[in-house]
Amino acid sequence: MQKNKSMLLPKTNIETKLTEVKKKSVLSDKQRLNEVYEILSNLDNELNRIEENITSSKGVPNNNFNIDLLDSSKIYHIDEIKQICIDYRLRFLDAKYFKGTIPAEALSKIKAIEKEHNLEVNGFKIIAPSKLFKLEDKDDPLLFAPIGNGYHYLIHQWGNDLHPLRKMLMWPFKSLVNIVILILIMSFLITLLIPEGLFSKTNSNAQFWILNFFMFKCIASVVIIYGFSMGKNFNPAIWNSKYFNS
Repeated sequence: MQKNKSMLLPKTNIETKLTEVKKKSVLSDKQRLNEVYEILSNLDNELNRIEENITSSKGVPNNNFNIDLLDSSKIYHIDEIKQICIDYRLRFLDAKYFKGTIPAEALSKIKAIEKEHNLEVNGFKIIAPSKLFKLEDKDDPLLFAPIGNGYHYLIHQWGNDLHPLRKMLMWPFKSLVNIVILILIMSFLITLLIPEGLFSKTNSNAQFWILNFFMFKCIASVVIIYGFSMGKNFNPAIWNSKYFNS
């Protein structure tokens, strides 16, 4: 008999009960909407301010972070940043030069950091390939804020990871020695591909090295012409340069 009574009782709908409690509240629906609108407007204003700080950032010496609240794994020295930029041919510039879109997640992280440290973060910098910057004359950006003394705090990373072979492909551009080594290897391999007897009936070591030297000059000439015409420079000279032709 007890079981049958329980089966006749209607199930409790939590949303219905919540609505009943809401009706007893002193706040009208209009007042609620106004409060929510004010909260969202304040949030939008905060995010707009943060985005403006990023896009107009000129770089400041430091932000007065509470060091005890920082994640030590996200603190990097300028020498470490420079090394990565040189190895992968990236730029480390003020965020105002960045022409990509700053994701909402990055803005939210900055807002949380500002609230936690009770400060307004400024002086943002970004690591990214040259094509993602509006340089004066897209891939894997990292957003930093300066701490001081050459240290920077990594706030957010977004986009796609770099190509796994990028470091190897950018190796020739690290220095003049590297590119000369590459040209020597290329000229040697191309000389090996030249059929025997193409230029004379007899083959000799002297002939091989003469052809090799000729190939070296041809490839070197192409590289020099391309480098000068495009205004290219080596990685150590461009990692923090704001100029396009470098």
